[in-house]
Amino acid sequence: MQRFTSSDGTTRFLIPLHDGHLIESVLIPRPDRLTLCVSSQVGCGLGCTFCLTGQLGFTRDLTADEIVSQALLMLEGSAKRFSVVFMGMGEPLQNYDNVMQSVRFMHDDHGFALPMSRITISTAGLLPAIERLAAEPLFPNLSISLTGVTNRTRDELMPINRKYPVEAIMDVVRNLPLARQKRVMFELVMMDGVTDSVEDAESLSQMLEDMRVKVNLIPLNAAEEIPYRPAKPEAILRFQHILVRNGTAAFIRKNRGNDVSSACGQLKKTGRGGGPLVPLGTHL
Repeated sequence: MQRFTSSDGTTRFLIPLHDGHLIESVLIPRPDRLTLCVSSQVGCGLGCTFCLTGQLGFTRDLTADEIVSQALLMLEGSAKRFSVVFMGMGEPLQNYDNVMQSVRFMHDDHGFALPMSRITISTAGLLPAIERLAAEPLFPNLSISLTGVTNRTRDELMPINRKYPVEAIMDVVRNLPLARQKRVMFELVMMDGVTDSVEDAESLSQMLEDMRVKVNLIPLNAAEEIPYRPAKPEAILRFQHILVRNGTAAFIRKNRGNDVSSACGQLKKTGRGGGPLVPLGTHL
């Protein structure tokens, strides 16, 4: 295993599996808690055009043991309060059974004893799996990567939209019980001239006006391999203001670990990193 530590304290783990494949996990420290970002697949097959992980393609699903082991490796015996987010490599809801088995372990008193409010599953919008999750007795936080507000934009950025368009995603979330709807967050990757317009902000506000969800605005992490640029800070603030003015809670994510390729959309099994490299010799 290799470990890359950012100037802001974020650590990216490059972990070899028993069959020689590699996955990545990210530890994000804060003064009062840790956030453990785990992968659910080797690579990703969804091909989102703004994400480096999507350029790897899909290799295989991770087992529940491989998912849980990532958290154990990152904790290294720490007694700090922590949360787990399924926002690493892969589409978690494509690996539904293994992801939910690991979630049940993390929640169980004989596992990590984490409340469901400290477990987040991220998805690009696999509607049948979201509907299946809605029927589960346990419901974690659900983060849905919307990014494009219109089908035209989302079709370009996220090919999955051609099968599960924006309106269908909204309908599924709207039909959730209120207590579960409050656990949903829509994420938008903010790209200059692509997803940051006033018109998009107004349209999204109208879509969400009868829902109790939150919105997370994520500045794009630029890379040579990606044909988009980050939205300007003033455009992101304007977008947030429109949402908040119209009654939707909206937050701007502070990116962490960019200098060691550990920020959102940067995981691509690279050995490059701006921080010190620590060879640990561990594998899953």
